[in-house]
Amino acid sequence: MSTRTNALDAVVFGVDVQSGDVRGDAPSYALVVHDGDEDGLKRDVVSHRKLRRLIADVEPAIVATDNMYELAADKDQLIHFLGSLPAGTKLVQVTGDERPESLSRVAKRHGVPYGKEPMKEAEAAARLAAHSVGHEVSAFTDTTEVKVSRGRSTGKGGWSADRYTRRIHGSVKRRAREVESALEDAGLAFEREVREAYGGFANAVFTVDARPQDIPVSNERSGDVRVEIERERRDGIEFRPLAKRRDHVVVGVDPGTTTAVAIVGLQGEVLDVWSSRTNTMADVIEWIVERGRPVIVAADVTPMPETVEKIRRSFDAAGWTPQRDLPVDEKQHRTADEPYDDDHQRDAMAAALYAVDAHEDQFERIARKLPAGIDRGEVTARVVAGGETVETVLEDLIEDEEGDEEENEHQPRELTAEERRIRDLERQVERLEGHVETLEGRIEDRDDQIEDLEAELAVTRREERRQIRKEREVSRLERKADRLESERDEALEEKVERMKTLWKLDHSNFADVSEKKAGLVPVKVIEKFTKGAIRAAEEAYGIAAGDVVYVRDASGAGRSTAELLASFEPRVVLKNGNLSEIADAILFDREIPVGPADAVAMQEVDELAVARESDVEAVIEDWHDRALERERDQKAEMVDRLISEHRAGDNEA
Repeated sequence: MSTRTNALDAVVFGVDVQSGDVRGDAPSYALVVHDGDEDGLKRDVVSHRKLRRLIADVEPAIVATDNMYELAADKDQLIHFLGSLPAGTKLVQVTGDERPESLSRVAKRHGVPYGKEPMKEAEAAARLAAHSVGHEVSAFTDTTEVKVSRGRSTGKGGWSADRYTRRIHGSVKRRAREVESALEDAGLAFEREVREAYGGFANAVFTVDARPQDIPVSNERSGDVRVEIERERRDGIEFRPLAKRRDHVVVGVDPGTTTAVAIVGLQGEVLDVWSSRTNTMADVIEWIVERGRPVIVAADVTPMPETVEKIRRSFDAAGWTPQRDLPVDEKQHRTADEPYDDDHQRDAMAAALYAVDAHEDQFERIARKLPAGIDRGEVTARVVAGGETVETVLEDLIEDEEGDEEENEHQPRELTAEERRIRDLERQVERLEGHVETLEGRIEDRDDQIEDLEAELAVTRREERRQIRKEREVSRLERKADRLESERDEALEEKVERMKTLWKLDHSNFADVSEKKAGLVPVKVIEKFTKGAIRAAEEAYGIAAGDVVYVRDASGAGRSTAELLASFEPRVVLKNGNLSEIADAILFDREIPVGPADAVAMQEVDELAVARESDVEAVIEDWHDRALERERDQKAEMVDRLISEHRAGDNEA
């Protein structure tokens, strides 16, 4: 068995296709459950649905397979499968990352029993993953979005809709504050984005720098509020090694009173960083050994410090230094996306990252030449640090494999001078081809930039044309508005002139109207027999003693309203509708004539009116006649009442 540390004591599922195909017929899977007991493995054959159900029920730490596409037909289904896993469960491909090796080779390298039967392959996958062999397959980042929103619709409206909407938005705001307090209590870094609404929040979105299992909030839906938790998707599929130790890495060292070391993968990912004031060089080397095999040891200054050179020689690695000492601002810019505790860690990290940048083209050329199943790190180390060619390394590796399988030795003959010359020329051609590929890649990048700029230019031109059309439309509407305002003013002036021929708004001039317009009398219009309507008419055009007053709706007036109208001492009150008894009595007592409006021919212009003087006089005369009859009736009634009271007194006597 390999000496690799067993990092997992939890349950591991090893899975391999038993029959069928996930892309077609319903597949069945060989399942091996590894719970830390090497001799107590559990084996079963399950359907795809039962496998998903077991994963949900047991929540294993790892689901291990030799090919992730045995569990999903394509990338979209794989992402869906990853999203359905429990929070603490990882999908691990034990054969590597994007360019996996064969399971037999990985099992042989780590001393794990292997057989070609599906159950044996599932067992090998489980054992390898239990010993931290393989790469975690991830489609999600460590950033999680927590969204607090309405749990129900606010509806289309109604007389109580405002109160209902306010309650829902208030509940969302309350729950959002509770979530915010929980995140702060857990010490999690997050950003909050809120959309306010009537009475509270329509929704609140928290972007948290943590995985769902580390967040003290869960999915819920209760009444007015809904809480949804969703991990942030990556642009693609990412592979992360299970083991902390990486086989081949680039090391950046910043020596001094405080020594800092940074470990960076061959693809530029920062794996670890460390600094210390007390540790010796032996401690530094031991720390590096625990984390990988250096291909390049880099420094951020030129020439390479002696301490860094000793570390480089101890690993027989290639060295890298910049052409000039790296400025602080460049180091800050290159490490802006990576966390570090002090400037020494930053300098070590910058040295390693710049070394990876300098060898990026070489790393890519090596990767393109490798067939499937070849350890990229081993080839890269021998080419970069050992000065060998890719072809030589591949020949050695293939010969080693053939020697293991066939157990026959082959002694290659010594090349002739002409053959060596051909080999050197072929290597030179390969290097030039690699350089050509690099230049072609740069040209493609430039072409992409040109296309992007042309697209932006097209968008800008469209926006300019849209703005021009908008300005033209605004100008047209402004001209139309000016024309309509002019027409309105002309119509208003015409109307005013027409009204002036009938009225003068100053009450002192109403007599002039009667004189100039022989046979006409002005009429003051009151909409309703209420105190508010009387005061409104008074404020609008004045009511004075001797005015003819027309009440459109005379019903419903009380004592105070009748007394208010009587206080103006109008000449006559023309009415529509019946007066109340109390109002009629008050006006009669004040000797204010009251008559029906139907008896007078009136012409109205908006709030103003005129009537024939003869009609008004006729109404007044008719009221006087009725008043005499009313007085006689009142006197007769009073005499009858007195006689009745007198007789009643005699009878009592």
